[in-house]
Amino acid sequence: MAEQVEFAKMNGLGNKILVVDMRGRKDRVTPEAAIALNADPATQFDQIMAVHDPKLQGTDAFIDILNCDGSKAQACGNGTRCVVQALAAETGRKSFTFQTVAGILNAQEHEDGTISVDMGKPVFAWDRIPLAEEFYDTSRIELQIGPIDAPVLHSPSVMSMGNPHAIFWVDRDPMEFDLDRFGPLLENHPMFPEKANITLAQVTSDASLRTRTWERGAGLTLACGSAACAAAVSAARTGRTGRTVTIDVASSPSRQPLTIDWRENDHVVMTGPAEWEWSGMLDPVTGAFARSDEAAEGDQGVRAG
Repeated sequence: MAEQVEFAKMNGLGNKILVVDMRGRKDRVTPEAAIALNADPATQFDQIMAVHDPKLQGTDAFIDILNCDGSKAQACGNGTRCVVQALAAETGRKSFTFQTVAGILNAQEHEDGTISVDMGKPVFAWDRIPLAEEFYDTSRIELQIGPIDAPVLHSPSVMSMGNPHAIFWVDRDPMEFDLDRFGPLLENHPMFPEKANITLAQVTSDASLRTRTWERGAGLTLACGSAACAAAVSAARTGRTGRTVTIDVASSPSRQPLTIDWRENDHVVMTGPAEWEWSGMLDPVTGAFARSDEAAEGDQGVRAG
């Protein structure tokens, strides 16, 4: 059994996150531990954000991201906000720079408690998303679900925000669609050699969207930050909205909106809340865990204090 590490159970708009403190260690949270943690209702999650010592000068930490099926994820915007809140509570700092396999993320906690994360630049090239077929224009590709003459979903906008996304535009509430049935089919469609996050997006005004997401490696999720970014960028790219929008995440219990700003420098900045729930200790090899006394007393850092 490995020496236990501290973790925080958190959420970003309902997106269930475990922030695990792996600083000072050389090992990793194993896929087996992730699967075991997700099997327990108390620690069921969408993503694990494992915080490691920095690998790159000028960064504060390296973040290793795991989905609930034990697979690796390249990006998680809601999870990054949770990491910022946890480290801000621990250190008193407000600004952080993280390294992930998808690149460098800069993030800042504001006075009102919301957190902004610079998610980097969107990628539109078909072979970098990646897609299995060449498309000159990835703002609308040929892909549909349902009868040929009356498809339920069709012509998605596709792009990468560090991970592949397909945005299907719908003309009614995304909650009215059977996404838990269509999601697995589309996530694993041959068009997406590395699978894809599948989002239904409804335009509710020229500055707002309503979304619901089936997340690659996690399934039907209450929220997905990178999917919100992809939806916002795709909406602006196709002329449906301007470059700054609010996102109403349809399945989020908090119903607090995300603000997505696709800036003129091409960077996508996401701003929204993060919520601490409780803390504990876990074995990063097996996933065995226990809730800590500090959690019951309301400690809100990654580390018990």
